[in-house]
Amino acid sequence: MITITQSAAQKIQALLAEEPESDANVLRVAIQGGGCSGFQYALGFDRGPQDGDNEIEMHGVKVVIDPFSAPYLTGSEIDYVDALMGAGFAINNPNVQAACGCGSSFQAKEGVEGEPAGATTHAGGACGSGCSH
Repeated sequence: MITITQSAAQKIQALLAEEPESDANVLRVAIQGGGCSGFQYALGFDRGPQDGDNEIEMHGVKVVIDPFSAPYLTGSEIDYVDALMGAGFAINNPNVQAACGCGSSFQAKEGVEGEPAGATTHAGGACGSGCSH
């Protein structure tokens, strides 16, 4: 479904180690409606999977994805990039038709099913005032 690079796995494990014990065991990856291009990614820690979640494990990191987000994330790769412009997680998603200039939101290609409640799509991929650079 998705892949996680070794670099991302190391950073996720380091962040998980900083969490209070037993508060977080898995990385939850989701798609939410909003953002200047229609959808935005949500990454966060959770106690475990919920009913219907897709579960994977790579490089020692357990990841859960809700059934609404799964079609939008199929084939994606999560990487951790430490570059001159700053460090952070990057999601390389083959299901993206257009993305915001800052990379925090995207418009899905036609035919991708599973639109979350409240999601909107916009015709353009331009970055709006909701983005921070």
